[in-house]
Amino acid sequence: MTMGYVVFHMQKTRGTDSGTSAHIERKVKPSNADEERTHLNRRLIEYPDGIHTRTQAIQHRLETAGLTRKVGKNQVRAIRIMLSGSPDDMQRIVREGRLDEWCADNMEYLAETFGRENIVSADLHLDETSPHIHATLVPIVTTERKRKKQEARAAKRYRTKSASHPRLCADEVMSRVKLKGYQDTYAAAMAKYGLKRGIEGSEARHVGTQQFYREMFVRNNEIAEQVVHLKEQRQTLTVDIAALQAQQEAAWAELMQTRREIKTDKLKSMAVDATTKAVERIGTLFHDPKPARYEKQIADLQGIIDDRDKRIGQLRQEIETMKAGHRKEVAELKQGAHEVLRAFARVGDLFPYVKGLLKWENYCKTIGLNKEQTRMLFTMQPFRYTGDLCSVRYGLTFKADDVVLQFRPDKEGPGGFRFTINGKEDDAWFQQQRKEMYERMGIDVEGTEHGRRMKL
Repeated sequence: MTMGYVVFHMQKTRGTDSGTSAHIERKVKPSNADEERTHLNRRLIEYPDGIHTRTQAIQHRLETAGLTRKVGKNQVRAIRIMLSGSPDDMQRIVREGRLDEWCADNMEYLAETFGRENIVSADLHLDETSPHIHATLVPIVTTERKRKKQEARAAKRYRTKSASHPRLCADEVMSRVKLKGYQDTYAAAMAKYGLKRGIEGSEARHVGTQQFYREMFVRNNEIAEQVVHLKEQRQTLTVDIAALQAQQEAAWAELMQTRREIKTDKLKSMAVDATTKAVERIGTLFHDPKPARYEKQIADLQGIIDDRDKRIGQLRQEIETMKAGHRKEVAELKQGAHEVLRAFARVGDLFPYVKGLLKWENYCKTIGLNKEQTRMLFTMQPFRYTGDLCSVRYGLTFKADDVVLQFRPDKEGPGGFRFTINGKEDDAWFQQQRKEMYERMGIDVEGTEHGRRMKL
């Protein structure tokens, strides 16, 4: 297993911290989040009764500690902690089915390190590139304050405040020594997942959310400029292609003209031969030798004709070679397609249920199963599963804890099969989970649906 690096980042938040709350609770959609996966995000800590937002949870913790009146307007009321690993490592943890275990270990680490009551919210984000947790810590401590030099001199005259008295102090929680210790202890807690501490003393610095979005904005502008430049290049290439096509047409016209000239030259050659013979006959009559200038002209014309005949032969050979290669490629493609069709037909004859299972593949992917889990289901054997299952009918995701999934042949079912969860039809299981979820929320599902039917 390749060791990746852990991410443990702490950031102070002042005032109401409404902007961070809106980002974490997805009241504002960030540009790097996939809205189609936002419904997969989940809360890892349930709020107390009457508390509905992260900001309210922070205020509730201050009130229960009796610190509301002692908090300054700009005093740090909460610390945002982000926990994750490298993108490759987090995707690996998801594939191994250990994401829930990883979340539980993170929550246990936060509780042991900062106190369970001080961790007021924790949200798992799955709609970004890497799964990560946003946890909120209210920095309430009970240790003795650090006294200044003047207070140290007056220690005999003034009584030191009780060490057990709770107070709000983010600087003490985020001291340099403690920050280094958090990196060490968190890396030790995450070692079981193949993660380790970052390089100690590294000059790398965390990029804040605002700085990240600024850099993303600049990068988007650069990409837009590159797109414009590529479009200009595309236009230039279009012009070049048109010019090449024109050159090709001109070359073809030149070839045709050359062929016509060759025919003309042959006719001229025949005329020259006739003229030469006539001159020879005339010379014979007058006892005159063959004129040298006629012989040179004849030789030059014959050389031109030979060169052009040779070039025409080469072009014809190249054309025939290209045609033969094209015919071979077409034949091979047709042969491959026929073999694939014949193989698929044989599979359909030997395993009639395969076509039916293909219809179920997308359904398994939609409810949250990966390829390996789908393959195990298609063996028709019971399969135990722990994780999230998404209902297509209700558009809700439910937690499945050690349930038994199985495909069963059924001629009356979709594609000839039935999909069961714990022995029940999948739709019945999702309906039962939805009913239980609404009952926990205090909603009477049957009464509400009965009222809707009465109105209809």
